[in-house]
Amino acid sequence: MATFSVQAHPTGAASWTELARTVEAAGFDALFAADHPGDCASPFVALAAAGAVTSTLGLGSYVSNAAVREPILLAADVATLDVVSGGRARLGLGAGHTPAEWRAVGRERPDVAGRVRRCVAVTEAVRALLAGEEVTVDTEELAVYAAHLKEPRPVQDRIPLTVGTANSALLRWAGAHADVVGLTGFGRTLSDGHRHEVRWRTDQIEAQLAHVAAGAAGRDTPPVLEALVQHVAVTDDAEAVAAPLATKLDLTVDELLATPFALVGTADEIAAAVAGHERRWGVTHFAVRAGAVAPLAPLLPRLAGKALDFEHPRK
Repeated sequence: MATFSVQAHPTGAASWTELARTVEAAGFDALFAADHPGDCASPFVALAAAGAVTSTLGLGSYVSNAAVREPILLAADVATLDVVSGGRARLGLGAGHTPAEWRAVGRERPDVAGRVRRCVAVTEAVRALLAGEEVTVDTEELAVYAAHLKEPRPVQDRIPLTVGTANSALLRWAGAHADVVGLTGFGRTLSDGHRHEVRWRTDQIEAQLAHVAAGAAGRDTPPVLEALVQHVAVTDDAEAVAAPLATKLDLTVDELLATPFALVGTADEIAAAVAGHERRWGVTHFAVRAGAVAPLAPLLPRLAGKALDFEHPRK
């Protein structure tokens, strides 16, 4: 059974709360807020507002930049969100890739290994704080001394953790420790610090999933696999719609239509693709952008309940 969530950020009060209501009513699992300090709204303020007009919708940042977020502040934000939403908070973290965000807090972006170490250290500290533990860490990547989240205490005994990444080391760590591994499909960060090359080809996806599986070895319950979907189009001509994006990303049309990071086609084709991603990759959760809400909403009952009834017509 497939589960769909929405990643967005507010541009106005009325449109944001209306989006939250729409997403919940349509049957999406969660509303996620992007977290790029200086380039978008504060996710936790936005999510609290969304929580005030919904009752069942999961709420989380997707994902917070562990590079520039300090554990005690992040834990307090997540715990507060959990309290004001009645236990619907999600914890989403990633290693951070935008140099400007580091500079904005007076740091220089370290190499990839340093960013991964920082992400792991912050994630472990936040989880410990949310569990009520006192935390002291003194390393090159993180300094925290006798931090303790006395108030507020989360409603949930354990707030679900999503780690969003395409880095091999972090995929292995997430496989061992996360509740959800958010597969971004990102490759090398481009010169603007925001956009990326993609790792969407079959062999690249298989390599990412092998790292997750290696980390998850020995776990009684492996993590959920979630794909960050970059493009959704309901159309009678999938090949024609997919072609410009495939060219832009240096992929063939077949390669693009085979990845879980794009959902393009008729209702039948999208349902079949979702079922195929579960069978082939084990991907059962999908995070889509706000622009996908309208085209996907009518399909959600089918995607969630009947996806496995379809064979992909292009196979």
